[in-house]
Amino acid sequence: MKIAISGASGKTGYRVAEEALNQGNDVRLLVRENSKLPQNLLSKKKYTISLSNPTSLDNSLRGCDALIIATGAKPSIDLTGPARIDAIGVKKQIESCKRVNVKRVILVSSLCSGRIFHPLNLFGLILVWKRLGERVLEESSLDWTVIRPGGLNEREDDLKDENVKFTGPDQQEDAYIPRRLVAKCCIEALVTSNSIGKIIEITSNTEQKALTMEEAIESFTVAAGS
Repeated sequence: MKIAISGASGKTGYRVAEEALNQGNDVRLLVRENSKLPQNLLSKKKYTISLSNPTSLDNSLRGCDALIIATGAKPSIDLTGPARIDAIGVKKQIESCKRVNVKRVILVSSLCSGRIFHPLNLFGLILVWKRLGERVLEESSLDWTVIRPGGLNEREDDLKDENVKFTGPDQQEDAYIPRRLVAKCCIEALVTSNSIGKIIEITSNTEQKALTMEEAIESFTVAAGS
């Protein structure tokens, strides 16, 4: 599969790229000018893009089977970042997908997306803008999946003992998950047909029963309908 990954130089994005490559995919790394990639990704296909330049986006996506959007504003004193990146930036990437016929899109969002009363919203209403970005994707004609991870950490050790807790939207609030497991979930979503059209919240712990994403979606879809 030919997979484009935007935000590929970020802490989650580069792990998504590594996991995609580990599965034998043809990967394009979409990064902003002056972004720095890890040493092990320097030899891979890199496209320098600007979210304000439709041509650069189109050229980076043309011929791809899927896009994983791992761009995201960081809490900072720049309160315009969430609107520019998590809403407008996502919208522009989706529009580019439509222009060049990329049908499959995975968006990495956040637990509590859409919440008004949340500490993260002190940083430019970040969760409000993330939800607006999600809605643009939901209302597109694309085959979409939204991944909402919990609090992110950098831990890489002992992950074999940790399982992902998958739920539908607005079911989890304050648990955590290593970025590595988020990356694995993004790649798993690409080959999980029942993830299309779903918002999936993910956290992890050592007590959680091991389930594939497909099994988990079947379980919480049935529960929601009962």
